[in-house]
Amino acid sequence: MGILLPKSGRVWIYMIPHPATADAIVDCIEAFWCENGASFPNVKRLVLDQDNGPENNSHRTQFMARMVSFVDNAEIDVRLAYYPPYHSKYNPIERYWGALERSWNGSLLDTVEAVVGHASKMKWKGLTPVVELVEKVYVKGVALTKAAMRAVEARLTREETLGRWFLDIVHRAA
Repeated sequence: MGILLPKSGRVWIYMIPHPATADAIVDCIEAFWCENGASFPNVKRLVLDQDNGPENNSHRTQFMARMVSFVDNAEIDVRLAYYPPYHSKYNPIERYWGALERSWNGSLLDTVEAVVGHASKMKWKGLTPVVELVEKVYVKGVALTKAAMRAVEARLTREETLGRWFLDIVHRAA
């Protein structure tokens, strides 16, 4: 899982050697914001480009529930912007993934340590990424009941014409 700040070119990579579940993805977003949010005191809304994968699509119950919880806990609004199928190549972080693949072309990546080590040394736009290994093993298949998901859906605002591709989550004050 990766986070790219487009203006600066800084990248954070969360290496998840186990299945990347909805919980794993949101935990990485939370970790990034806990570690870096203070660096952005004027940011009131995060825009997160998503690839619409099965773990993080806008109808994935556990992902959406965790995102609503993150928004409220972090006291920041979030816009999820999804790329249509076969269009993730337009997501700026895909350029980083391509550069990473080219940089380790021919390298023996036979251990998690080798992958993390190589990714930690790679430079992109003159910068070395922050690379963290996620050691927690997540349970697959966590889902909400229909009633619980209705409560989550009530917190989501889907764009009227592009609701499948853009949705907003506004935080509630504690």
